[in-house]
Amino acid sequence: MAMPTLQLPPDVETRSAEEIVRFCVETFPGKVALACSFQKEESVLLDLLFGLEPKARVFAIDTHFLFPETYELWREVERRYDTTIEVFEGAPVEDRLWEAKPDLYLAIAKVEPLNRALLDLDCWITGVRRDQSPTRADAPKLGWDAGHELWKANPLADWSDDDCWAFIKERGLPYNALHDRGYAAIGDTHSTLPGAGREGRWAGSDRTECGLHT
Repeated sequence: MAMPTLQLPPDVETRSAEEIVRFCVETFPGKVALACSFQKEESVLLDLLFGLEPKARVFAIDTHFLFPETYELWREVERRYDTTIEVFEGAPVEDRLWEAKPDLYLAIAKVEPLNRALLDLDCWITGVRRDQSPTRADAPKLGWDAGHELWKANPLADWSDDDCWAFIKERGLPYNALHDRGYAAIGDTHSTLPGAGREGRWAGSDRTECGLHT
């Protein structure tokens, strides 16, 4: 599908995170959603998004292997913002499939549910930041996602860890308790260890991405 015509702001890359979120909410009413993985970036984005649109859409992919702390934050977010997060799940997987066939596991547990989550959207918002890994270094604040054939916003693309934490502390936002135990990036229990950046994701392998943003 060819990229549809959309007049992006000429100063899109210098706009603040809140301005990017506002642009998405106003440009794609009812057709934009935040992909929430319950990490510090989403703590920021949830607050920005619901501050602009209390009825905003948020979805999460539940692999059924998330940490208890992640599920706890999930419930807290729904209470705090009086919302119900849309849930997308993959088909059941064989025990330890993530070890035997990690690509197949990710395709079933994460990629396929994401594809369904995006079907009725014109834009999705993510917590991708450029300093998280080399594969994310060129992430635009707003651009056409050719792989999924819709617009993709990364409002925090130019933020640092310190920026996220300053925002969270200033506003007293809830965040995933695993961050206090050295987990910079949080995914499934079987594939996440403490570590800076994304080095704790798929530790022991060359993988840093699960296929959702590549």
